[in-house]
Amino acid sequence: MPAPKYEPYIPAGTILREFTLRAVLTGTILGMVFGASSLYLVLKVGLTVSASIPVAVISLALFRTWSKAGGRDSTILENNITQTAGSAGESIAFGVGVTMPAILILGFDLELTRVMLVGLLGAILGILMMIPLRRPHIVEDHGRLKFPEGTACAAVLKAGANAGDRAAASPSAQAEMRAAEAAGLGQSPGAQVIFTGFVTGLLYKTANSAFKLWKEVPEKIFGAPLQAGSVSIEVSPELLGVGYIIGFRIGSIMCAGGVLSYLILIPLIKFFGESLPAPLAPGTTLIATMTPDDIRSAYVLYIGAGAVAAGGLVSMVQAFPAIWHGLRAGFAGLTGRSEKIAAADVPRTERDLPAKVVVIGLVVLMALITLAPSLHMNLLGALLILAFGFLFVTVSSRLTGEIGSSNNPTSGMTMATLLFTCLIFLAVGWTGGAYYVTALSVGAIVCVAAANGGTTSQDLKTGFLLGSTPKFQQIAIVCGAFASALVLGPILLVLNDASTVYVPAAQVAPAGLHTDVTQLTQRGALQGPQARDDSHSYFVWQKTDTAGGPAGKYFVNDRGDAVWLVDPGINGTHDRRPDGSTVPKFSAPKATLVSYIIKGILDHKLPWALVLLGVMIALVLEMSFVPSLAFAVGVYLPLSSSAPIFAGGLIRWLVERKLRQKPAYAALTETQFNEESDKSPGVLLASGYIAGGAIAGIVIAILAGAFDRVSPRLAAFFESTDWALTAWSAAHNTFYAGASADALSLVPYLLLAGFLYLVAREKLLAPRKR
Repeated sequence: MPAPKYEPYIPAGTILREFTLRAVLTGTILGMVFGASSLYLVLKVGLTVSASIPVAVISLALFRTWSKAGGRDSTILENNITQTAGSAGESIAFGVGVTMPAILILGFDLELTRVMLVGLLGAILGILMMIPLRRPHIVEDHGRLKFPEGTACAAVLKAGANAGDRAAASPSAQAEMRAAEAAGLGQSPGAQVIFTGFVTGLLYKTANSAFKLWKEVPEKIFGAPLQAGSVSIEVSPELLGVGYIIGFRIGSIMCAGGVLSYLILIPLIKFFGESLPAPLAPGTTLIATMTPDDIRSAYVLYIGAGAVAAGGLVSMVQAFPAIWHGLRAGFAGLTGRSEKIAAADVPRTERDLPAKVVVIGLVVLMALITLAPSLHMNLLGALLILAFGFLFVTVSSRLTGEIGSSNNPTSGMTMATLLFTCLIFLAVGWTGGAYYVTALSVGAIVCVAAANGGTTSQDLKTGFLLGSTPKFQQIAIVCGAFASALVLGPILLVLNDASTVYVPAAQVAPAGLHTDVTQLTQRGALQGPQARDDSHSYFVWQKTDTAGGPAGKYFVNDRGDAVWLVDPGINGTHDRRPDGSTVPKFSAPKATLVSYIIKGILDHKLPWALVLLGVMIALVLEMSFVPSLAFAVGVYLPLSSSAPIFAGGLIRWLVERKLRQKPAYAALTETQFNEESDKSPGVLLASGYIAGGAIAGIVIAILAGAFDRVSPRLAAFFESTDWALTAWSAAHNTFYAGASADALSLVPYLLLAGFLYLVAREKLLAPRKR
């Protein structure tokens, strides 16, 4: 039964300003900002949140402010173009952050061209493949596929529409506005709220991380009888904001996974392994001497990786009906599209980019993918990208319409792509390190394409509800994707380099390590603050086994003696330099899993017993009707990362309990309540917390490491300042060091959380009513 015909907010026959240079530029710049903050998040906790609503609110505020200064206000369709261009960065950041750091674990360097190509080619692939899918998924399935984030974003833009937009609105849209105003809903979005959240998150993170005013991760390690058990929380604004946006249920399940790791698995391993006289593989030291973090790195990470892999694949199996329907709709869109475009009187709201653009674009993409040296690609790999790309862009679009972007199992699609790719490589005899990069490039491009396909679907749904022209949206998101791909690559490299630690080889291999330098060709040198103490050039040795010392990248001298272990900032395990200074590390949980899949299949190098324990944990949860993927991510992440997400979710639960008691919300259905909640002041403030905290973290990382390449004198100034602040806080600041620091550092965090609660309850910064 076909869905009833929908009348958009702006009728197809009404012409408003839409695709303007200022709209595209504004969206592109905002997309780069939110893309950078999303990349920071995915490296820390393996997830992102949608940027569409924050970008829409900021767009409304910027153009409305410009109009008050004498300029021209934007139309609702211009704001939609800005929001569309600005949403691309978040999806590219997810795909890049989930896959590309795996290259470090696989023993290769992060190359700027590789990262940028993966982001750009994957994004364009996702956009091109969504063009023929727009009609079957967005138009024909309207009413069946809800696209929750896209629908909520349209509501935000409608609420912020100016008088001209409201006058041009269709009769049904005007009736809807009158009904919403009578019910006390449909209030103007609070741009003040999101800007306040951004500034608050920025200042809080700067005071915490740069000026060392309080401890970043309060922690309590238990003794007997729960020896090696521990609890901790990272008191950061960005993770608190993530928790508020994803909600209490998912946040609680994630934190439960962390509790399993830190209060059950780690103490169990310590209890049973403490008396062992020799190291237990894959660990390389005695369990008796291991700290909780050592036990996590040696054993629990593999358990968590197995759980995440199983959870992702289970989510794919559960989504199979949607996958089947999506594929059928996708092929129908491909075969029937030319007839529709051939019509002479295509309405403005039905004009996509022509089919020849899609075909030519895909041919050019395949050529670029095959010929790009940094991707190590061949024809089979390019064909796999095309096949898996269409499959999972279709699936991602369909699932996004049913369950939303936040619950879309894009990482599961990536794992499925890698599994099938690696198995095909194994069948044709392509094994070993030579094919690591090829397999990873296939998975990475498909991951970005699937993520961007879901985001494009949400944007096209917003445009469909508002009455936008699809081809203008498609061009806008291409512009946003291009700019974000160019920016995210350098940011990823800077974050890794700034947190890289060069560990003396004697510290990790007391007996010494030696290799034949005649087999080595690549040379490298120390970067960052440690380079001032050692400016020598070394041979680069990628050690792939654990004989005599851990596997990894080493710098060796001309005699073949290992001098330094290069511990990367992403997925590294050493957070302290030889001079005693500490650096933050990025867990990149899903990138680690990606590397395990490739190594496990192509090189048979995985502790399968631990991985299978994780698989069993995921299956037990599914048998108990608990979403295993969220729990599994919690098992893998540090508890300090999942605890603040739980705290943010708890705040939202408390707020929504009170909100449901209001007469205006009591009569709403669950879907309507969620739509209102997704554009509430609490969500906007939380989005500001995320952007402000993440941008501050990126800037601090850049100041910590990137200036060393530009100006050694400036880098030395920042390093000496950081040393002075750290030394003063360690000696005089009880919030940073000392017996009471763990408890006292919670005080500013509680104030931050309290402010979020009060704003969400509309006790502070309440939105104005029309």
